[in-house]
Amino acid sequence: MSERIRGQIWRNGKTVDGFDLNKISDCLADDDLLIWADLECPTHETMARLADELDLDPFAVEDTTASAERVKAIPYAHHMFLMVYAVVLKDSDQVGDDPVAAEKPAADTVPSSGHAVPAQQAKAFDLHRISVFIKKNAFITVRLSAGFDIEQVVERWNEIGGEQYGIGALLHGLLDVVVDGHFDAVQCLDDSIEDLEGTLFDEKVAGSALQRQTYDLRKDIVVLRRVVLPMREVIGTIQRRRLDNDAPPELDPHFSDLYDHAIRAAEWTESLRDMITTVFETNLSLADARLNTVMKKLTAWAAIIAVPTAITGFYGQNVPFPGYTRTLGFVTSSILIIVVVIGLYVSFRRRDWL
Repeated sequence: MSERIRGQIWRNGKTVDGFDLNKISDCLADDDLLIWADLECPTHETMARLADELDLDPFAVEDTTASAERVKAIPYAHHMFLMVYAVVLKDSDQVGDDPVAAEKPAADTVPSSGHAVPAQQAKAFDLHRISVFIKKNAFITVRLSAGFDIEQVVERWNEIGGEQYGIGALLHGLLDVVVDGHFDAVQCLDDSIEDLEGTLFDEKVAGSALQRQTYDLRKDIVVLRRVVLPMREVIGTIQRRRLDNDAPPELDPHFSDLYDHAIRAAEWTESLRDMITTVFETNLSLADARLNTVMKKLTAWAAIIAVPTAITGFYGQNVPFPGYTRTLGFVTSSILIIVVVIGLYVSFRRRDWL
């Protein structure tokens, strides 16, 4: 993936030309300016240049390029550092036969609905890590993958016209898009669990397929919880910092609403975990019940067949029949045994008794 750098400068809420990544530090002293820079798939040289330009903490820069980092908000001496994960749903035609990927900052997905449960499901969402550096009037976003559409964040900024409120408005617009993506992913998993519940009592669906899909959904929920639950602490830290810095009071209701959305998303993921656990336990209980039913049927048929077998064996009955004491009779009986055994095997297999 090639590197892409873009940005924008506002003066008193109005856009101005002249953005240059190498000149961001020159704009920090002008309180009338607001600078945003977005680095997509940056090279090591670009990150080193940015760190020198803004005097960024080396630990924060290291976290930005590390292979795996958690959601967090850390106030350093000269700047604020945030790391969040945006969740982007995949198209329905991408969900189905893909192998289940390991957790990483770029790919995850949910099972499709219906009674035809595949043996292995792909995840329904991708995770895209977004690192944010905030220093005075500079707002820097760093993304290691190109899957997240930063344009929707820019559109959100334009809709609310919040540039006039400074860095807080830019940060709120970004986090609002991220939390909305969390809600979409939670809703998608909720719908998948409802579809799964509809197949629990469908005897046409193999028990192993249901168990596999349930396990895959549990993995998706675990991945989602890791990026959704910490958002409460991140937004709480931002709110405390805003109050300490005398941020514009016009943004207080927006951040309070954002915090409420983060709590609701976190609570929803908790309920999803309980739901999928219930589905898993119910599936095991139904499997035990079906096994008991099969055992009762087999026991009943065995008892019925045992009576004539015991009586004829006790009396040693061996009456003449067509082919008696001839080779044809032996061949006929052998074929009859093979056909009946195969028929029983196929019948038991269709009923999932074998």
